[in-house]
Amino acid sequence: MGVGEIKRAVFLDRDGVLNPVVMRDGSPASPRGLGEFSLTPGAGEQVARLREAGYLVIVVTNQPDVARGLLPEEDLAAMHRVLDQAVEPDEIRFCPHDDHHECACRKPKPGMLTQAAAEHGLDLAASWLVGDGYKDMQAARAAGVRAVLISADYNAQVEAPQRVADLAQAVDLILEQG
Repeated sequence: MGVGEIKRAVFLDRDGVLNPVVMRDGSPASPRGLGEFSLTPGAGEQVARLREAGYLVIVVTNQPDVARGLLPEEDLAAMHRVLDQAVEPDEIRFCPHDDHHECACRKPKPGMLTQAAAEHGLDLAASWLVGDGYKDMQAARAAGVRAVLISADYNAQVEAPQRVADLAQAVDLILEQG
């Protein structure tokens, strides 16, 4: 980036965006190990498109199963190694806490986004968040970033400024709207 250029990012939720959710008891959930973890087809290509357009690509994901004792940190790290190697985001940030911890990093709070902005000198108003849930949309609003929701059967009731069918359409929208 040249001198004076705006530094902007696309924050990507992980589950439901870069990898499919796992349905448990009729609700969307995070994979609990490599056996349940797969990547959304074309995810690496879409991240590459964003990076080529000058966006920093940062994964921001809640992983409360770590705090709940259902996901060992080693298993989470293994999934993130696969994600990092295959998709090549600039950074992966995760919140290992549960709601009762009341941390600043767990979406819908904007902590992961605002901390990344402070560390990288990002202009949040020029940045985006792509997610699949209400916590993603609320975190985007709280951080002052534009948001797009990837539609799914489980999120039909989620209020979102913009909805698309998949990550490719989200990237198209971001590149069109800047």
